[in-house]
Amino acid sequence: MLLECVERETGPDPSWTILWLHGLGADGNDFVPIVPELLRRGWPALRFVFPHAPVRPVTINNRVPMRAWYDIVDIDLANRADETGVMESIAQVEALIGREVSRGTPRHRIILAGFSQGGAVTLAAGLRSREPLGGLVALSTYVPSSHDRARAALVDGASRQPVFMAHGSQDPVVPFQAGQQGAALLRDLGFDVEWHAYPMPHSVCADEIRDLGDWLDKRFAAAG
Repeated sequence: MLLECVERETGPDPSWTILWLHGLGADGNDFVPIVPELLRRGWPALRFVFPHAPVRPVTINNRVPMRAWYDIVDIDLANRADETGVMESIAQVEALIGREVSRGTPRHRIILAGFSQGGAVTLAAGLRSREPLGGLVALSTYVPSSHDRARAALVDGASRQPVFMAHGSQDPVVPFQAGQQGAALLRDLGFDVEWHAYPMPHSVCADEIRDLGDWLDKRFAAAG
């Protein structure tokens, strides 16, 4: 069963899809306000898809049920992500990507984006994407596996996907160093990673939206 989603289209017959995964405890509505802030004159018509993560108990929050892409079992990043939950979420994301393809948007015109926990799933899915997507956007997040496990998960062709990563230098939730290490790991695996840092906490800022817009400009221009 497909996840429920909030959708916004910026024009008739969208030729690109941006599939955006929210963070822990939020829902698909969280990043809807970013659409008008991000849009630029001359862009192709876009479909934004904001899915709601399933509700599940989260261990570090006293097992209180909330929307989460996976359980968080430990504060320590090395042991934080519930691997089973990550893989379930990747399957759910791939199902949504499949729906976009059936609607007429090829994978190379689909951008997978995510913030925090959603960004971790984005990167984990990107490593395993046998048919490359148009790009990966990972904000205030980390790669939810060790270097060796990430290398083992990497499939042929996945590193052709361009990556935009950004992080706040004052982030108290996902340490800034974890984002830096994730970007370095992806570069080591052959990905073209554009990295940005901002003096902010675990959030999104105007400069970040501007830089993401510049990066998307390049994606749209390259596709013709």
